Amino acid sequence: MKNDIAILRELAKKYAEIAAKPEQEKRRKLWTKHNSLKKVRPPILASFGMWNVWCREVFGDQQMKCEDQFYRDYERWFRMALFRDSIGDDCIEEPWIGVGAVLERGWSGCWGVSEEEKRSDIEGGAWQYQAVLKDWGDMSKLSWPPHKIDEEATKHNLDKLRDAIGDIVTVDATRGPVCQGFLSDISTKLAKLRGLEQLMIDMYESPDELRKLLEFMRDGILANNNAAEKAGDYSLTTQCNQEMFYCEGFERPKANSGPRKRKELWGFCAAQEFALISPEMHDEFLFKYQIPIYEKFGMVAYGCCEDLTHKIDMLRRLPNLRVIAVTPWADVAKCAEQIGDKYVMSWRPNPTDMVCSAWDESRIRKIIREGLEKSRGCHVHIHLKDVETVQGDPSRLARWVKIVREISEDF
Repeated sequence: MKNDIAILRELAKKYAEIAAKPEQEKRRKLWTKHNSLKKVRPPILASFGMWNVWCREVFGDQQMKCEDQFYRDYERWFRMALFRDSIGDDCIEEPWIGVGAVLERGWSGCWGVSEEEKRSDIEGGAWQYQAVLKDWGDMSKLSWPPHKIDEEATKHNLDKLRDAIGDIVTVDATRGPVCQGFLSDISTKLAKLRGLEQLMIDMYESPDELRKLLEFMRDGILANNNAAEKAGDYSLTTQCNQEMFYCEGFERPKANSGPRKRKELWGFCAAQEFALISPEMHDEFLFKYQIPIYEKFGMVAYGCCEDLTHKIDMLRRLPNLRVIAVTPWADVAKCAEQIGDKYVMSWRPNPTDMVCSAWDESRIRKIIREGLEKSRGCHVHIHLKDVETVQGDPSRLARWVKIVREISEDF
């Protein structure tokens, strides 16, 4: 145990030095202007996490030194943050580390039922939803996600980390509700509950029943969010937008900020499961149910991996919309034309073309330059994400950032 703490303290010292670099303040100012729709150079992000196969290889338990699983998780967080700093993108390393509250329900069971998936035996292979609601009568099994925190367990975790490294790095207590990000967009859990293919059939064969389910989920998410806000459990570090939270008119994120209202924060919404659904049916069977949830927030970023090329007009109905994702499958030119200078354009070039399949600098340069040419006049940032493999060469990420930064200076 003492050795674990020694390992963490050494990593925390290195991280504190990174978080104190003057470069972090430059990045804060860059993102503030960018998200405020002011002209700046295109910010660059290269995001990754343990959902990516290459991260599980490089930052998996087998690579960690701490024996205690609690400490090992934070060791991993620090090591990933130190690696991220070496990439040289515009990600802001904040001078704190977060400890999430222990909630009664988590990712896989927030609606009161156990979710099932059929997974491939291959690491990183395909998987399939196994519907929980096999018929409409199964809706009786569902219950709204409560906002209920296990205070004793939460305090235990906070005290344990603060005792270990609290004198080096501020430990931030995050108490946000379970229904945030993907768990508040309806789409993610809707497909898991009903099944992706069945959901598409329901739009034709059982529209009334589907609407009842959508209403139930909308109201359940709102109840969960309302309870968290009433309890004072939203804070400046319980926000989602798949980039940086900085923007004029918004408080800067800070640790242990105390209660904030949703109207003071960013919200993140997506509809990946509706990628092949027409704009009209996307609106009828999802978007109009998302609006009441997300209009409560100060600003919203919409989109993750889905192609929104033909849905931007629909998205304009969300009055606090600020960021629109332009994914590898989207038409960059058509999206840029519709987005213009009214929103932030989060362009996500195909990671296969960038770093996943061999290393081709000329291809990278060609694609990035063409994309930036097509989006001239837009407030665009370039976000490399969903990187499943770097073919054993994590240094590609830093090399990619260097190339993109060089090109973006011309725009």
